[in-house]
Amino acid sequence: MPYHGAVRVGGPAEVRELAHLMITKVAVGPMDNNAYLLRCRATDEQLLVDAGADAPTLLETVGDRLATVVTTHRHRDHWSALADVVAATGARTAAGRHDAEGIAVPTDLLLDEGGTVRVGQVELTVHHLVGHTPGAVVLVYDDPQGHPHLFTGDCLFPGGPGRTTRPEDFTSLMDGLEAKVFTLPDETWVYPGHGDDTTLGAERPHLAEWRARGW
Repeated sequence: MPYHGAVRVGGPAEVRELAHLMITKVAVGPMDNNAYLLRCRATDEQLLVDAGADAPTLLETVGDRLATVVTTHRHRDHWSALADVVAATGARTAAGRHDAEGIAVPTDLLLDEGGTVRVGQVELTVHHLVGHTPGAVVLVYDDPQGHPHLFTGDCLFPGGPGRTTRPEDFTSLMDGLEAKVFTLPDETWVYPGHGDDTTLGAERPHLAEWRARGW
C-alpha cells in the first residue's frame, strides 16, 4: 500500500519506506496528535518525534529499542507520554533549547538552529522557529536518493502556520518559515504535529494569503 499519511486515533499506523529510513506515523490522544517513529535501515536505531499521548500505543509502535525522543515544542499534548516512554526504553530526550524548561521531563540534548540529530546513519537538521512557542524546532531529513522530509510539529500544517497569540509571534513564525523552511524544494514532504501531511509545493502559493489574513 502506498503511503498517504492519513491516520486516526485508534486506527493503524502508516509506514513509509525510504532507501535509508523507515517512517511510521501514528495518531494518539484526545487532541489527535501525530507521533513519528524513524528507523535507520542500516542500524535499526530508532528515534521518536513527539511522545504526545497514549504511551502503550507508542511503546507498541517502538518495540524493544528506542535511542532518542525529540519533542518539537513545549505544549503538553506533544510530551504527555514522554516520561513513560523514557522510563520504558531508556531513550535520551531532545528538545529546542528555549522550550526545554517548559517540558516536565529533563532534556538531555538541547537543540539549536543548524544543529543535527542522528538516528543511526541518518542525520536530521534542526531549524529553530519562534512564534508558536519560543523554542519550537522542525527537523529536516534531506534524502540523498529523493526529496527532503520535514517534521514540523505545530509550526506548519496544511493550510497555514501553527497558532500564535500575538501579532509579533505570527510575524516571527512566518519570517522563520519563509527563511528556513520554504527555501526547500516544492517536493519536500511535510509531516505535521496533527492531521494529514502536505508538501511545500502545495502550501507555497498561499504564503501571501497567510500574511494578509494574519494567522
